[in-house]
Amino acid sequence: MDWGKGILLVIITFVGFILTLVVISVRQDDIHLVTENYYEKEIKYQDQIEREKSAAALDREVLVFDAQAKVMVLDLPVGAKGNLQLFRPSDARLDQELALDITNEGKTTVPLEKLKSGYWRVQLTWTENGVEFYEEKKISL
Repeated sequence: MDWGKGILLVIITFVGFILTLVVISVRQDDIHLVTENYYEKEIKYQDQIEREKSAAALDREVLVFDAQAKVMVLDLPVGAKGNLQLFRPSDARLDQELALDITNEGKTTVPLEKLKSGYWRVQLTWTENGVEFYEEKKISL
């Protein structure tokens, strides 16, 4: 085989490889953005920073993960209202959102055994005495 055929064979193989990668990437349908409204959330980020500062100033840990029982334990006072988001970064179809309205004394537990195993971000946003708070935990089931 001479140089001309060898170079032609390398170019054809390279083009075939690139076309294969293009076809694979075009057919991929499970690509998810981190959030649907990314730019709107970015604009409101200063409010988020204030919520995080408020939660850090509390004298209690509000969001606790019990790995053995596979539950989230929420330490919120009576009258607190909020939102608990179970966020799966690798697949947005598994995300869940729960509305919270605390009416009983004591700690509230949220069972997580029905969730698919893997990495999750648990995000809790709540209002307590007119002040907004935010806390986040990264867990693995």
